[in-house]
Amino acid sequence: MRFPSTGSDGEMAMSGFSSDDIGWTPIMEEAQRATRVLHPEALQLPRPDERRIMTVANQKGGVGKTTSTVNLAAGLALHGLNVLVIDLDPQGNASTALGVDHRSGVPSVYEVLLGEIGVADAAQQSTQSENLWCVPATIDLAGSEIELVTMVAREGRLKEALNAEGVERLAPDYVFIDCPPSLGLLTVNALVAAREVLIPIQCEYYALEGLGQLLRNIELVQAHLNPALWVSTILLTMYDGRTKLADQVAAEVRGHFGELALRTVIPRSVKISEAPGFGQTVLTYDPGSRGSMSYLDAAREIAERGGRKGA
Repeated sequence: MRFPSTGSDGEMAMSGFSSDDIGWTPIMEEAQRATRVLHPEALQLPRPDERRIMTVANQKGGVGKTTSTVNLAAGLALHGLNVLVIDLDPQGNASTALGVDHRSGVPSVYEVLLGEIGVADAAQQSTQSENLWCVPATIDLAGSEIELVTMVAREGRLKEALNAEGVERLAPDYVFIDCPPSLGLLTVNALVAAREVLIPIQCEYYALEGLGQLLRNIELVQAHLNPALWVSTILLTMYDGRTKLADQVAAEVRGHFGELALRTVIPRSVKISEAPGFGQTVLTYDPGSRGSMSYLDAAREIAERGGRKGA
């Protein structure tokens, strides 16, 4: 099953073709999409009216959460938008994929949560784009939940850091917060700090298992800590068009979440899996791959939708 591309007729016109042209073929469409990856300056994405802070959350591991975080961030940054990634997972996989140093002792999100340094002091420029920054996670973050328990307003430590003047030095248009695969205090901090939640859902049998608990936790945060929070985006990942199961899961997700689910789906791809091993996102590792083009389409769809409820 193939979902429609988010490209518009206006984009096709840039290459001298229209979807109505007799000579337009799927190969030409794929070539044009590859050109958009390799030459992102050819199409600018809209800058949001106000900073969008998006938490990428799903307590189920292996659903493409970190992969989606770094590749969506890279896709937006490649089009000239300023993007900041907060790596809130002690494993530090987002830091690895963005090519930033996250050895023990490096200024990181751990010190930010403790209030010792500001976000801008911990942020490092990614090797992927001059517009892309990352606050890395080090192994020190593994014990942070125990330390945070005794702190005043422990659920709002990250929100306080992102509201500080220090983040203005980076002036990000988008802030993506990559959460650990759990519903602990770090994830709660991410939900309190954000305005939007992006949930990646794997196109597999157990995709919706535990999703109800995540949604209940989001409702609790909305009720008690962050009434402005809402689920703005559902992203289907690891889609395998060869199986009926992937179609069934996609249909069930779209039936439940409606317009919250992006039209773009992320395919199961070896290139996407290989990229972090080289300290890269798939957009720089293999710009012409299906995975790269899909993440670029998803980033464009997020930017064009905007951050307003009902968009």
